Amino acid sequence: MQKTTRREFIKRSAQYGMSLWLVAHSWSPTYAQNDKLNIGIIACGGRGWGNIDGVSTENIVAICDVDENPLGEAAKRFPRAYKYVDFRQMLDERHRELDAVVISTPDHTHAVAAMAAMQLGKHVYCEKPLTHSVYEARKLAEAAKRYKVVTQMGNNGHASDGLRRSVEILRSGVIGAIREVHASTDRPIWPQGIDRPIDTPPVPRNLHWDLWLGPAPERPYHPAYHPFNWRGWWDFGTGALGDMGCHILDTAFWALDLGAPLSVEAEGEPHHRETGPKWSIIRYEFPARKGMPPVTLYWYDGGKLPPKELAPEIDIQPNCTLFIGEYGKAWVPHGGEPVLLPREKFEGYQPPQPTIPRAPRGHHQEWIDACKGRAKAMSDFEYAAKLTEMVLLGNVAFRTGHKIYYDARNMRAKNCAEAERYIRREYRKGWSL
Repeated sequence: MQKTTRREFIKRSAQYGMSLWLVAHSWSPTYAQNDKLNIGIIACGGRGWGNIDGVSTENIVAICDVDENPLGEAAKRFPRAYKYVDFRQMLDERHRELDAVVISTPDHTHAVAAMAAMQLGKHVYCEKPLTHSVYEARKLAEAAKRYKVVTQMGNNGHASDGLRRSVEILRSGVIGAIREVHASTDRPIWPQGIDRPIDTPPVPRNLHWDLWLGPAPERPYHPAYHPFNWRGWWDFGTGALGDMGCHILDTAFWALDLGAPLSVEAEGEPHHRETGPKWSIIRYEFPARKGMPPVTLYWYDGGKLPPKELAPEIDIQPNCTLFIGEYGKAWVPHGGEPVLLPREKFEGYQPPQPTIPRAPRGHHQEWIDACKGRAKAMSDFEYAAKLTEMVLLGNVAFRTGHKIYYDARNMRAKNCAEAERYIRREYRKGWSL
């Protein structure tokens, strides 16, 4: 009988997905305990450390970072791993040894790295937001389906008991039909609303600046961008909304099955071509869905919060979401369970039995288990791309300065041709999807 290799088994297991999970009791306990994925790490610094920790139970075969300082630190931890500064070279030279990659680069490089890995048949875990643009999100979702790989976006709260419990409670109808949602963040915690630096300090010896730029337009190095504050620059990041929207709006998106909005409008200051605003308020309008009524969703950042009169009985804080239903309200701290309002009305409320599978070992392990066919990755690119698209349309509306009416089928703003330049972006020569 022909022997099945470890990698062939993993690939087949991932393709069978939940059907294999259902017959897991018939598997060899040796495989369940000892078989590991061979993983390549794309970006070690920043969020990379947390993601490395999340997959450190597996074999870290290759590590890559354009900054040799975090690369060197990672090499100390994984001395047998191959080292690279260019993920393209890593994939070219090591793809036969890799089962999966973990991507923790700045937002502007997510899509090109993820696409390159999926085209080679590798499973992908990618930080949030999934992509830098709406178009990229669509393309990654299509690629994940085409190449039949297991994917997960790094919105870790998606695997928390609190968030999944919130979805179950909100779907139970305890506060009735929900027509209005308010969500906020304490971001940005980096500079926004500023001009491009005019000085051009030398590139640090440890940093491969051209590789850091990747698909973004060429510009001189400046410490205003690397290693953390890139989040506020439109060429590299997606501002406060992009940075936190895939976390905080996840509960509403999942529980209410929101999908694409009909329209999006934004206010904020200042409108700047280089960086995001110091504050913004975004208003999304969603159509009726599967027996649920239309929904208006508000997003607040930069110190803005929902009006106090919406829930006078609580101290409204950022990083929470307020759901307004026909029978009451639900105040949901990010990752936590709902506080039902008014409290006296819902005293003694018994939540429904769990219906969503739990991830007791966390978001990364859920993805690892899915790669081995034992579970489903619940924030896979099919789901995450739609969430990311919704979130990033808020930036599109802000940058155009117009309320946009969105044609989701054709991925365009029906009333604003200028939106096209923000829905898709141009790539620097040598970089593409």
